[in-house]
Amino acid sequence: MAKIKVASLSELSDGDHRVIAIGKFEVGLFKRGGRLVAWENVCPHFGGPVCQGKVFNRVVELLNPDQTSQGLEFTTDQHIVCPWHGYEFNLDTGVHPGDPQVRLNPVPVRVEGDAVYIDVSD
Repeated sequence: MAKIKVASLSELSDGDHRVIAIGKFEVGLFKRGGRLVAWENVCPHFGGPVCQGKVFNRVVELLNPDQTSQGLEFTTDQHIVCPWHGYEFNLDTGVHPGDPQVRLNPVPVRVEGDAVYIDVSD
């Protein structure tokens, strides 16, 4: 594994995200609530640039006991939507909300001092 510096922690604000190209390998780095996560920029559906998609709070439909709708509500879970075909993934877990077998590939990320590093295969 190669350790590559991709950012300084002090230059990342909460809610920031960026896509970093390392040769042909691309990774999306996201800062959420003081936590960093990184995902390979490849959608498992059809290879689209998932980390270049929109980030939003997940929307759920609230149902009455008789299954009629009470309306829609935003949750605190943040999702990213692949711009090619609309597949969405939980930003913290990388899991597709409708099929837990479909998930993003995580990239190890760590902070040393003010430096943010990712680990990539040689």
